[in-house]
Amino acid sequence: MKAKIPVNCLFQGCYNPEYEEEIKKCKDKCFAYNQLNPNDRETQEKMLRSMLGKMGKEVIFTPPFWCDYGYNISVGDYFYSNHNLIITDGAEVTFGDNVFIAPNCCFTTAEHPIDPEQRKSGLEIAKPITIGNNVWIGAGSTILAGVNIGDNTVIGAGSVVTKSIPDNVVAVGIPCKVVRKITQEEKYRYPMYNEK
Repeated sequence: MKAKIPVNCLFQGCYNPEYEEEIKKCKDKCFAYNQLNPNDRETQEKMLRSMLGKMGKEVIFTPPFWCDYGYNISVGDYFYSNHNLIITDGAEVTFGDNVFIAPNCCFTTAEHPIDPEQRKSGLEIAKPITIGNNVWIGAGSTILAGVNIGDNTVIGAGSVVTKSIPDNVVAVGIPCKVVRKITQEEKYRYPMYNEK
C-alpha cells in the first residue's frame, strides 16, 4: 500500500507509523540492492523495477543508492546515476530521458518548518522535483524541494539548487544561479579523440 502524502502543505511526516512503515520497507529494498555485485545489471534492473514508480530503458543506479519510498520516483530512458545518490521522495521526483547524475548528489522533496514548535512536533512539507531531458547534474550537488530543472541544462558540481532553472543553460553555485546559455559553440569545446 502506498502512503498518500499531501503535497505543498504541512503534514505529520515524523512520528507517523504509516509513513515509517513504508520507509522501512523501502530501506530494506535499498539495502538489498546495495549488496548486489555492482556488475549484476540484470538483478539490479529487476529490483529497481520493483522499487521505482516508473522506469524507462537503459537505467543505471550505481550503488549505493538510497531513497525513502521509491514509488514516488519516475525515471525516463537512458538514465545514469553515479555512486551515492540519495532521493528523499516524499513527493514525486521525475527525471526525463538522458539524465546524467554525478557522484554524491541529493534530491530532497522534504522541507521542515522554520517555526521550532511545528518542527519539533514532526510537521513537514513535501514538494515535487522535476528534472527535464538531457540534463547533467554535477558531483556533490543538492536539489531542493519544489525545484524544476529545464531540458538540456547543466548544473555545476557542488551546487545547491534552491530555485527552478530554465532550459538550455549552465548554472552553478550556492545558491545555484544561471551563468550562461548553452550555444552551438559547445560542440567545439573539446577536441575529438580521432582528430589529428
